[in-house]
This record gives sequence, C-alpha cells and structure tokens, in this order.
Amino acid sequence: MSDKIILVAGGAGQVARAMADLAVPAGIRIVTRGRPQLDLLEPRSIESVFEDLKPDLVVNAAAYTAVDQAESEEAAAFALNAKAAGELAATAARSGVPMIHISTDYVFDGTNAEPYMELDPVAPLGVYGRSKLAGEEAVAAANPDHVILRTAWVYSPVGKNFIKTMLRVGSARDELGVVHDQRGNPTSAADIAAGILEIATQVLSGKTPVKPGIYHMTAQGEASWAEFAEHIFQCSAKAGGPVADVKRITSAEYPTPVARPANSRLNCTKIAEAYGVVLPHWQGSTQACVEQLVKTGEWNS
Repeated sequence: MSDKIILVAGGAGQVARAMADLAVPAGIRIVTRGRPQLDLLEPRSIESVFEDLKPDLVVNAAAYTAVDQAESEEAAAFALNAKAAGELAATAARSGVPMIHISTDYVFDGTNAEPYMELDPVAPLGVYGRSKLAGEEAVAAANPDHVILRTAWVYSPVGKNFIKTMLRVGSARDELGVVHDQRGNPTSAADIAAGILEIATQVLSGKTPVKPGIYHMTAQGEASWAEFAEHIFQCSAKAGGPVADVKRITSAEYPTPVARPANSRLNCTKIAEAYGVVLPHWQGSTQACVEQLVKTGEWNS
C-alpha cells in the first residue's frame, strides 16, 4: 500500500515548519507546500497541487497573522484567512479529503472569567480575529469532514514569536516591561504539530473517524505574558543565553493598535475526549525552545 499523504499548506509558518520536522509513522508522508508552488489566493494553484499530490488529508497552517497590521490591510487578511481557507476546504471536499484547519483564541474578546469552551460566544476585537472567525465558518461550510483547531500564543525556534523577541530585546536591555494583565496558554508549534499528526494518524488509519467541529488545542498550564517572559529568561540563564529583569506592567502601559484579549485561556477537554490529545505543559516546551535558540544563536535572527 502506498503512503498516505498529508498536505500541509503554509510552508513558511511556524506550525508548517514544525510539521515538516516531525518523525512520522510508517505509511504516512508529510508534504508542505507554500508559495510559489501553492498559492492559496489562486484557486487553480490549489487544484494543481491536489492533482499532483493526491493528498489523503490536508492541514491548513497558512494564515495572515500580523494582528496590528491587519487593521490597515483588512482585504489581505480576509483574503488569506477566510476566502483562501474556504477555497482549500472546498477543493479538499471535492476530492473527498478531510481537512484540519488552524484557528486562534482571537475569535474571543477575552472577557470570560474562565478558560473558553468551544461553544462560548465569539466576539473578535479586531480584523485579524474577525478574519479567522470567517475562516472557521468558510471551512465548516465547504467541507463536512473538518477539524478546526483553535490554539494560542504560538512559539517556535523559527519565525517571529514572543520567545525570540524576548531573547533579542533582553540581550540589549537590563529590564523589560511586559504585560501582566493578559493570560493565556503559551503553546509550542512543535507540540501543535505533534497533536495534529496524532489526529491525522487516527483518521487516516481508520482508528477514529473525522469528528467534525471546533476544538481547542493548547499547552497545559497558563501564564501572563510577564510570567512567560520570566520563565524564558530563567531558562535562558541556565543555558547561558541573554537575561533581563521583567517589570510587570498593565496593557494600558503598553498600548497597541488592537486590544488583545485579557483572557486567552482555552479549555482543551473536548479534544482530549475526542482524540486523546493532551499537549505537554508550556514550561517544559518553552525550556526546550529556549535551549535550542541559545545553542544555535538563532534568537537574534
């Protein structure tokens, strides 16, 4: 029997690159595609990749993620996060292929006192969140065999993310002001990739059918951005990397063009029950990421 092929859209993103680095079980092959081979803004490009690869499952890890910039580039954000996601889902559906789509905590306004459940009311605060919510709706409408994964506070040794920013800025300053009144679940792209592969493997092996719907998938544990930063520097100090003191500040002291949810915590009980997926605690995964960055020196890239 030939290998089952998982097509990952969004070749340059943190999760797509983490997917490409996974050790996969025998009988499964992961193929990542980004521009120019796969241009999600061009339906014909999507169809061409499907004709060429004939994937058995598709993961959409492509997204417009510049939260503040999206306010002045609404059309671009909706084109990639909503329209393109729907086109990819529709093409997959025509081929009888299930799709796993990555979404975000930004579909919520952050006013809940408790971690968000999947059925809690959505109320995005900005263009980015609205475009990702529209993407969820487009995917669900276009492909009945869909799994939508909301995650949050994603980091990895590649791309732009909070850990790399802290190490880079911390190398130049003795003290950093970091917001302490926003809480969430810092989540490693590598852990997200492993969770996606677990779901995909169950589906492709026939062990578990696609259970359509929205699921929350983040690391265990929670932190404020300031607590996240403090842990990053603790790990960096042990590894011989940059160190800075963290001054806990309020969101009002660090204004941004778009308000961030004060509560980004996601309840992940549903995905544990449906697919047995439980991601590791954020602290251990953060330590592994920091150690790798300090070892390679790529925190400054």
